[in-house]
Amino acid sequence: MATHTEYLTIQTEKETEIINITHKVQEAIDKSNIKEGIILINSMHITSSVFINDEESGLKQDFLEWLENLAPHKPFQPPKGYNHHRTGEINGDAHLKRTIMGREVVCAITKGQLDFGPWEQIFYGEFDGQRSKKILIKIIGE
Repeated sequence: MATHTEYLTIQTEKETEIINITHKVQEAIDKSNIKEGIILINSMHITSSVFINDEESGLKQDFLEWLENLAPHKPFQPPKGYNHHRTGEINGDAHLKRTIMGREVVCAITKGQLDFGPWEQIFYGEFDGQRSKKILIKIIGE
C-alpha cells in the first residue's frame, strides 16, 4: 500500500468565498501514481470547510446566503454578540458555518481518477478569509 501527502495553501480575496478545488485534488492524485484507493481532503482550519456539491454559481451564492441566515456575521448589537467574541476574536459565525458545512471529505479513487457522480465537485468554503490557510490531501492506495 502506498501513501501520498500534499498540502494546498489558499488565501481568498474575500472574507467568505467558495472555491472549486477539484482540479487541484486530481493533480495530487496524478502525482501520487495511486490508481485505486481513497483520498481525504481536509480543511486544517476551524473557520473553513471542504465539501462536495455541484459547480453552479447560483448554488454557491445560495450556500453563502443560507449560512449567513443561520449564523449571521453580526448577530446581535454590541455588547452581546457571540459568546466566542468575549475571547477577543470576532469570528464566532465562521466557526458555526464550518461546523454546518463540514471539515473534510473522503472520496474513492478508481483508475487514477476521482470516482464521482456526474455533477460532483470538491469545494473549499472560506468563512473567515483573506489570510493563508492549508488543506491536507492524504491519498492511500495502490
